[in-house]
Amino acid sequence: MIIEQIYTGCLAQGAYYIESNGEAAIIDPLRETQAYIDKAKANKASIKYIFETHFHADFVSGHVDLAKKTGATIVYGPGAETAYDIYSAKDNEEFKIGDITLKVLHTPGHTLESTTYLLIDKNGKNHAIFSGDTLFLGDVGRPDLAIKSDLTKEDLAEMLYDSLRHKIMTLADDVIVYPAHGAGSACGKNLSKETVGTIGDQKKTNYALREDMTKAEFVKEVLEGIPPPPQYFAKNAMMNKMGYEDFDSVLKTGDVPLDPDDFEAMANHESALVLDVRPQSEFVKAHIPNSIFIGLNGQFAPWVGALITDIKQPILLVVPEGKSEEAVTRLSRVGYDNTLGYLKGGIAAWKASGREVDSVESIPAQTFAERVKNNAVETVLDVRKDGEYKSTHLEGAKHFALDFINSQMDQLSKDKTYYVHCAGGYRSVIAASILKARGYHNLVDIAGGFGAIKQTDLPITDYVCPSTL
Repeated sequence: MIIEQIYTGCLAQGAYYIESNGEAAIIDPLRETQAYIDKAKANKASIKYIFETHFHADFVSGHVDLAKKTGATIVYGPGAETAYDIYSAKDNEEFKIGDITLKVLHTPGHTLESTTYLLIDKNGKNHAIFSGDTLFLGDVGRPDLAIKSDLTKEDLAEMLYDSLRHKIMTLADDVIVYPAHGAGSACGKNLSKETVGTIGDQKKTNYALREDMTKAEFVKEVLEGIPPPPQYFAKNAMMNKMGYEDFDSVLKTGDVPLDPDDFEAMANHESALVLDVRPQSEFVKAHIPNSIFIGLNGQFAPWVGALITDIKQPILLVVPEGKSEEAVTRLSRVGYDNTLGYLKGGIAAWKASGREVDSVESIPAQTFAERVKNNAVETVLDVRKDGEYKSTHLEGAKHFALDFINSQMDQLSKDKTYYVHCAGGYRSVIAASILKARGYHNLVDIAGGFGAIKQTDLPITDYVCPSTL
């Protein structure tokens, strides 16, 4: 028996390759599927099933493409309805893969069709669960993502409570837990950095699995502090439900080199967004005017999904040498399939053609501190998430979360100068690029972000827990 977790850090997502006696199954595959096919071929195995734990919202699964290429059956849990052929399994139904068995445990709550798959080894022992977004390490799935459902998030939270208590917590403590996500995913709020655990460990450490927890307490705690889902979640879930263009076609039309003339013409005629995915240190020095920065070296796909509101937006890429295929692939993972090509030769070719470039002033934290002391700083924008800001922030800084920049922009003045920082320097450059593209040009990026600011002697405000007395 082979169980391999194939983890993708950018999405904090775990897909699974399972094999026994010449037969294989894939659970929650990524959009690009060739790696699964190659792995099975190398092991002289055939892919028999593709199991989906639910309609994913945070990425586009590769199940449709993989089924077309291999003839494998796509399996969803009870109640799943799609625009393509699937096998809708019954609760407790079993599927044989070689000498092992995958048993369907219908665990609604995250979504109505959410399903956990229990792996039973050749000796009949419960070995592991593939829990999707029902159970994470340290958390459980958010219950507010059901597609076109009349149920409230409270209704789904109650279902999740029952699913966990009646289907998951009744399993032996030594059963291994393989979740669909880890820390960094927006599908939960308290996910562990670990990606493999056990039922016993989760009973001890996961707040949502406390034995003495009432249903009302569970609903309150699970829903408390959940931020609004990113705007692309519903769109990805619908693609997973209805189907999508095959990945090979998306890559073929998107990974196309364009000289500066063709690049500029396409940007104008197609109303394309120029997306610069180079490191932020390169973007601030020189970039195409009005281009947006979201670097491949950070949480690229989730930030694209959160900030580019039109999933069908035509996109032109500025990429590091040799990274065009990676950029198109990672865009497709969150449903952005309309890439038109990339700038051949990059910014050097753009400059050589005599075209204009723009830049962002970026200064070290120490220089920023000196300007503050000299009263040369008017407004500081802290673009970190709400929890980060509340925990600790620069005294006097204005919270301006990157997540909501598109709706909050009218709070700023184009006549003022803003000093922008995040935690480490990635998100602040994203924010600066968006603001510049909208006509806010008086911006200064603080390189190294809050981490560097804390090394100066500027005053910091830390969160103080309210007294319980």
